[in-house]
Amino acid sequence: MTHDHDLVLRPTPAQTAAALSPPPGRSGADLVVETLAGLGATTVFGLSGRHGPGVSDALRRSDLRYVGLRMENNAGFAADAYGRITGEAAPLLLSTGPGALTSLAALQEAAAASAPVLAISSQIPTAGLGGGRHGYLHELPDQAASFRGVVKSVHTVRAQSQIPSALAAAWKSALTAPHGPVWVEIPQDVLLAETALPVVTAPDATPDELPPRPELTALAADLLARAARPAIIAGGGVVRADAAGKLLRLAERLDAPVVTTFGGKGAFPWEHPLSLRSWLEDRHTTDFLEDADVLLVVGSGLGELSSNHHTFAPRGRVIQIEADLGKLESNHPALGIHADARPALQALLETVAERTDAAAPQRVRTLLAKVADRIAAQELTLEQDVLAAVRRALPAGAPSFWDMTILAYWAWSAFDAQAPNAMHSAQGAGGPGYGFPAALGAAVADPTRPVLAVSGAGGALYSIAELATARQYGLNVTWLIVDDGGHGILRAHMTDAFGRATATELIRPDHVALAESFGVPGVRTGPETLEADLATALATPGPSVVVLPAVLRMFAPTHLG
Repeated sequence: MTHDHDLVLRPTPAQTAAALSPPPGRSGADLVVETLAGLGATTVFGLSGRHGPGVSDALRRSDLRYVGLRMENNAGFAADAYGRITGEAAPLLLSTGPGALTSLAALQEAAAASAPVLAISSQIPTAGLGGGRHGYLHELPDQAASFRGVVKSVHTVRAQSQIPSALAAAWKSALTAPHGPVWVEIPQDVLLAETALPVVTAPDATPDELPPRPELTALAADLLARAARPAIIAGGGVVRADAAGKLLRLAERLDAPVVTTFGGKGAFPWEHPLSLRSWLEDRHTTDFLEDADVLLVVGSGLGELSSNHHTFAPRGRVIQIEADLGKLESNHPALGIHADARPALQALLETVAERTDAAAPQRVRTLLAKVADRIAAQELTLEQDVLAAVRRALPAGAPSFWDMTILAYWAWSAFDAQAPNAMHSAQGAGGPGYGFPAALGAAVADPTRPVLAVSGAGGALYSIAELATARQYGLNVTWLIVDDGGHGILRAHMTDAFGRATATELIRPDHVALAESFGVPGVRTGPETLEADLATALATPGPSVVVLPAVLRMFAPTHLG
């Protein structure tokens, strides 16, 4: 009789021989690199510092591709985008202290957007750990404490034998729904010391599944089938779970209108008769959703931007499917189903009865007409023309990455992503400087397609140094910079609130000349030539910059009155 605990994987003769005579000249850093390769990583991002050369040297002996950026936060944004595009955990290599801390804003965005990033930082020597003040370069009393409130999990290594298990546990954490960034720190002396440990082969780090409880999906299916006016809010969780096809089938089975959140762009076809599109910052849409007698929320926590700045007050029954337990019923009472979107939608498809509502498409058309009339009354032709030109110039399926800029705020509501996982922005945490370095990460992930980055004058200044990265690696990214003279969205907010703006105007470089100084082609365009210039740049391999001098305005908010 054999028991489960008696089942032991026996090493092959080749594995035994390799373990008995590991290659000479290896260090703890080699264990890091070997573990990453064994986990399935192919590319790492980062910026080497005083404590990082050991890992850089180990990379030289590996098949992993290293993409070095010019600033740690930008490297974090690139890793974030790589994780979003591939669904893999993107390794991010950082140095101790200042280098590590500089990545915090990017890791916060990755956490808010559930992007899998495996941040690996060096640490001061083991003797300095524990909070004493030893005076080591880059020393922090408790480096990990700076990250615990941002990342999913923290893993501190103190010995070389801990490296493979710590990295495997972090990898598993990053890829278990909800995805997110994780933190691993390894002391400098552990990385640099020679190791006699055998080569790491294939550590097990299979992510945990997160299926729904069947009694909850059965109740949800019954509520939806008997609803008179069901509606669906599809969030980023649908995109991350690759569940757009299941969402479409469910919406059509229920004749339920669907609105996508800003993080869920592309989760539902824009031109579908049941598509409410993404006009969440609109009172007409808010009223429509409040009128639903059963509202299915999939992969969204109904946060500030998904609830018209918390003015949304549903009157019907809410069903919320959410992988992040902390977001479940955090804003509205609901039938909370803690599950990943894909298995939960599949469970609903297997149990829900079909319902027919011939009036649903007309209700959608009426709502969209009200939204269009509201925007048309504000005489915002330039803004709509610019956004339409970008859409026409961008090839179908090509990904776009948007900074915190006025054109991005328009895109959240009015841009047709045309495909799931094709439009990304920093709306998770709202930090500036995301667009261009994130687009670089996406271009590394898939070099076969052009990638668009969109920034304003202020956000672009965060990322200028990465023109060198784009040129060095020949990355296929076109950077559209809308130069409005400064921090345009802050200018608008302050003018509305105080009657004038303060500290929003900026001295900017000549972006075209600056790009060309890096060997990157640049062109200055206008609203009438934007489509042609952008299309040409996107069709030309390698990096390019298109500068549009324009002052754009936001549409009027509907949550203030």
